[in-house]
Amino acid sequence: MKKFLSVALVLVLTACMFVGCGKKDKKTLTMATNAYFPPYEYYDGDDIVGIDVEIAQAIADKLDMKLKVEDMEFDSIITAVTAGKADIGLAGMTVTEDRLKSINFSDSYAKGVQVVIVKEGSDIQSIDDLAGKKIGVQLATTGDIYATDDFGSECVEQYNKGNDAVMALVSGKVDAVIIDNEPAKSFVAANSGLVILETEYVTEDYAACIAKDNTELLEKVNDALAELKADGTLQKIIDKYIKAE
Repeated sequence: MKKFLSVALVLVLTACMFVGCGKKDKKTLTMATNAYFPPYEYYDGDDIVGIDVEIAQAIADKLDMKLKVEDMEFDSIITAVTAGKADIGLAGMTVTEDRLKSINFSDSYAKGVQVVIVKEGSDIQSIDDLAGKKIGVQLATTGDIYATDDFGSECVEQYNKGNDAVMALVSGKVDAVIIDNEPAKSFVAANSGLVILETEYVTEDYAACIAKDNTELLEKVNDALAELKADGTLQKIIDKYIKAE
């Protein structure tokens, strides 16, 4: 009997060496995003990087969780979070009253500005000049929502990716593109002959979206964001990607 117990103990100890006796695997924090919105999220080779990814990673570290990033169409993010397919959505997403009907938002972690991209020499010189023009937007973004409200759905062309809207502008399919200022800078830098109007269209708050029934995660994310703001981590991440003018 003693010999049997000794053998059993050796087997248990050996198993512990390989699997880590008493060590729990980290839970996964799944982030839904649309990785075509630089510098907030974009592909660097096969990796998704950017402001939102680093902020989500910092939050995951605070919560002792492992981050997993899922790329999807922008208009699928809220659905994925509410259905439990993702825990959190970060995608340069603006807090709006309409979105708050179906989702909760964390405290804001950044400011966004919607701007207008046009071709050099365009007769569009101000927001008022957009009336009656074809405006390219990324589907379900605030640029899409505001442009549709202000200029009518008949003037708005929706695209799954911001870059697709910009390519439509380059090829003459639309007269202007409304999109966030930071991606706009990247798109203009990558495509000669485009400029950003000096007049800002809309200023807004970016936040993480979390399911209505996941109030525990919402509280933890807000606590983590407060700590990241207090110790300077949040600003350091933003400054890494967005240089002061």
